[in-house]
Amino acid sequence: MHGTRLQIGALVGGLALALPAVGATSFFFEGDMVRGGTEKGLTGPACVLASQFKRGEAVVWRIRVRDPQGRDVDGTMVKSVTVKLADGQTFPARFGPHPKGKDTDKFWSTSWIVPADYPTGALSYTVIATAGDGTQHAWSPFKVAMSELTIIPGDVTFTK
Repeated sequence: MHGTRLQIGALVGGLALALPAVGATSFFFEGDMVRGGTEKGLTGPACVLASQFKRGEAVVWRIRVRDPQGRDVDGTMVKSVTVKLADGQTFPARFGPHPKGKDTDKFWSTSWIVPADYPTGALSYTVIATAGDGTQHAWSPFKVAMSELTIIPGDVTFTK
């Protein structure tokens, strides 16, 4: 993406941090993936860190975007934040509190239910923040299969 020069700064507890290069206009990205629920129910505890998902499970991306001064970037500061899978699918994120309303922390989030016929294996993705001036700033996790979103074989059991 143009307008972006990033250096990876740290990987701590599932959070990846992208640091802007000296002189670059950029954003910091932090985030993780967790299990979410579907209309059928949950496949395990919700909002628990995960990178491996079975077909039918809900992948949820939670993303924090910060400006170079460390301030949260919300919908007034960028046009959009999107997760783009390697296969071209995109998922627009929304900025706000946790959907259950229990938390006061706000972040960008989006989700995807892995289709029943989706191929297994590692799947790379990119988080893209589009600034008000149209420039795009992107972050991707490490290109190491064990660190990427991975679709694994098996059946899921839903609980309500």
